[in-house]
Amino acid sequence: MSELRQDSTTREWVIIATERARRPDEFATAKGDKAIEIPEYVESCPFCPGHEALTPKELYAIRKGGKKRTAPWQVRVIPNKFPALRPTEDPARLQVGLFRGVGGFGDHEVIIESTRHNGYLALMEDAEVEDVLTAYRERYLSLRKDPRVKFIVIFKNHGKAAGTSIEHPHSQIVAVPIMPGGVRAKIDVAERYYDDNGACVYCSLLEEELYSKDRIVMESNGYVAFEPFASRVPFETWIMPRKHATSFCMLSESDSHLVAPVIRTILAKLYKGLRNPDFNMIFHSAPMEDEDTPYYHWHIQILPRLTLQAGFELGSGIYINSTLPEQTAEFLRNVEV
Repeated sequence: MSELRQDSTTREWVIIATERARRPDEFATAKGDKAIEIPEYVESCPFCPGHEALTPKELYAIRKGGKKRTAPWQVRVIPNKFPALRPTEDPARLQVGLFRGVGGFGDHEVIIESTRHNGYLALMEDAEVEDVLTAYRERYLSLRKDPRVKFIVIFKNHGKAAGTSIEHPHSQIVAVPIMPGGVRAKIDVAERYYDDNGACVYCSLLEEELYSKDRIVMESNGYVAFEPFASRVPFETWIMPRKHATSFCMLSESDSHLVAPVIRTILAKLYKGLRNPDFNMIFHSAPMEDEDTPYYHWHIQILPRLTLQAGFELGSGIYINSTLPEQTAEFLRNVEV
């Protein structure tokens, strides 16, 4: 029988369609070991070393042997060449009747994660993943200094189905002058739960997941990875800090050391178990105005692109998931990396 499950952090519903269920191993893609097929260096790639002049001016970099510009870089951050928003625009609000707008102010940056064209996070060393996280944090802290910025999101698109336009491994960070409606809805749910229960809904959720164990993929001293009870898509995975913190920018150097192996391991399990699926990875943090509150909890969400959303999902906002999160969690636990 199918089942409707509610996400306690958004109050949104998901259909777990067990009558059309597929075994977790049936989601493995046919791409094979794509990282082996892709070369380490591509002459035409603007993100490969030696092609720095083909990209906008560098904003930040982690380099071998210190901070000298002449030292080889390991992680590099640049403005997006085709940004959705620009820091030179005026965020003035415009309204005529019901028609409301805001000037196109914002920041849109690209984090080049590796010098290797096939340097996937799933195949990196833990220290290399730490460097990527350091770049994320440093740029986040820099962007949040602008009082016009209200919300910042870090995300990674892997594969064409996830929206990647350049093959070389990279992530993006976008800062906007507004509070997105979906984020506001999540904050409202979290605040209401805190008012009713005196606790963070995410902390309560993590406690329940750790108690049941059914959907846990892996645990470490500081972080837990699990398949959510109301997973929107097959193999949706969350990585959440055990300690309450509202924003990714609060990540310390020691925290990076703890979370990097978890990110790498989960991505490696997906890479090996599902044969390098396309996916989106999003770092969810509180908006600037909610960073000092007790009711939000930053976390990482990984959404493999194994299925398509069709008319029902688009018309109702209700996702249909043809796998049980309990089964996908067991599958990933058993993938050796």
